[in-house]
Amino acid sequence: MSSETPVPLRVMLAKIGLDGHDRGVKVVARTLRDAGMEVIYTGLHRTPEQVVEAAVQEDVDVLGVSLLSGAHMPIFGRIFQLIEELPSAPRFTLVAGGVMPEEDEEELRQRGVAAVLGQDTTPETIVETVTRVAPENAAR
Repeated sequence: MSSETPVPLRVMLAKIGLDGHDRGVKVVARTLRDAGMEVIYTGLHRTPEQVVEAAVQEDVDVLGVSLLSGAHMPIFGRIFQLIEELPSAPRFTLVAGGVMPEEDEEELRQRGVAAVLGQDTTPETIVETVTRVAPENAAR
């Protein structure tokens, strides 16, 4: 019988750009922590460069980006560009959260976002989704 303690999923939550609405992302952070995940919150007003660099340095399993500003397409466009420029493929899965039109959600999924969670997503669904989309080699 192994005495090793399971390693929790590592999740980074980020707010990029001028969006100052952080109540929702803080609730999500608490929900994921309560579910046993390790959560790193970057705080407000980060750049895509800061967030992608931090996600790589922190070796996270899931990077969740919360956007309520309406700037999700250019911001995610920059995130995709930064990920493509990395010397090797990142091991984290990308998740979007916030308010986005359905047609934008579909484009984000086609470009590599594993899940788009809207403002009415239940805490249980958030936990289930983050657990489900985490890379196969992630701790569970």
